[in-house]
Amino acid sequence: MGATVLGLTGAPAATAAPATAAPARAAQAEVPAGVTAGVAVFDRTTGTFTERLNETMRFRSASVVKLLIALDHLRTRDPRTLSTADRTRLDSMLRSSDDNAASYYWSLGGRTAIIDRTVTQLGLADTANPPAGYEDYWGYVALSAADTVRIYRYILDTASAPVRDYVMGNLRQPTRCGTDGFDQQFGIPGSFERPWSVKQGWSGFGSTGNCSPKPATTVPAAAARQSTQQSTQKSAQRAAQESTRLAAAGVDLTKEALHTTGTVGAGDRSIVAVFTLHPDGTAYGKAYSDLGRLTRSLSVPGGAHPGGTWFGTWGPGVNVRPGPTTAGSTPLTTLPAGVDVLVSCQRLGQEVSIPPYTNSWWAYLPQYGGYITNIYISSPGNQLPGVPVCSS
Repeated sequence: MGATVLGLTGAPAATAAPATAAPARAAQAEVPAGVTAGVAVFDRTTGTFTERLNETMRFRSASVVKLLIALDHLRTRDPRTLSTADRTRLDSMLRSSDDNAASYYWSLGGRTAIIDRTVTQLGLADTANPPAGYEDYWGYVALSAADTVRIYRYILDTASAPVRDYVMGNLRQPTRCGTDGFDQQFGIPGSFERPWSVKQGWSGFGSTGNCSPKPATTVPAAAARQSTQQSTQKSAQRAAQESTRLAAAGVDLTKEALHTTGTVGAGDRSIVAVFTLHPDGTAYGKAYSDLGRLTRSLSVPGGAHPGGTWFGTWGPGVNVRPGPTTAGSTPLTTLPAGVDVLVSCQRLGQEVSIPPYTNSWWAYLPQYGGYITNIYISSPGNQLPGVPVCSS
């Protein structure tokens, strides 16, 4: 058992910042060092953009392309008459980013023919199919922030009411964990109070994350599986003449990619599209935090930031628990290593020792609905500065 300490000497530097209402200011996305970003924020009330940064730059879409896959499948189908199996599969693809479901529909719809049809139907300007020889890789479809705004405008303003209501209804109910175990609460969900809707995308961070509980996948492994697409794309691409294909594709297929897209505010007032690439080898928690900081910097009409204070964390395998104790407490989930967290209050609980540190204070994370020991929060002292004590 270590002695009680007042600080975490050697822990990462604190990254606390008070959370406030979304400010009215000149548009200026704050892009973290080393991050490449394409950003577009469209205010549907005024019909104007409040943020535009590299908005026509093409990024590999990762799972954001599942919007187009779903729209194409519903092009000749009424969501109200889908079979139970079809609805379950589509729900999982849109809510839990189910890769197996996406591969099933990608094959069913003729793979690149899906993109050819939706580019024409939606009037997309920057969207392109995967490079030749990689037609099975739906995550290699190229998208831009500007085209993503067009996709959401089509869903909200042009698609039939049943399609609009079905797609947006699913995007308003994302599971916290994707079916591959990656935490989906980055970007829009972490930056704004509801109402919001999201379709997230990630690629290059490994085959599985540590988020739990993972939703069940909906497609048997033998049914058009894409062989853990989010992780294998990078290694497969590197193994087959990386530089040649990169030049042909016109998009980066190697760096870690993390994207947040969706709507924010009552009546889906603002459409938000943020695409990011991170230096090769970036950990998921680091990319997650950098994307969050970028998203929180944006001018998003109708959006309100949740109350609380942001802090960095350190160490892998940090559990979020339903109460300020480990006794008889099954973790709600495990945080991505080193991720920023929003703390609304703190309270005394079970004393925890992680030698050489000992601490009895626990922080409440409203976006996870649970507590973590303050030992793993990057802040000097056992009690977090400026954070109130929980009332109950």
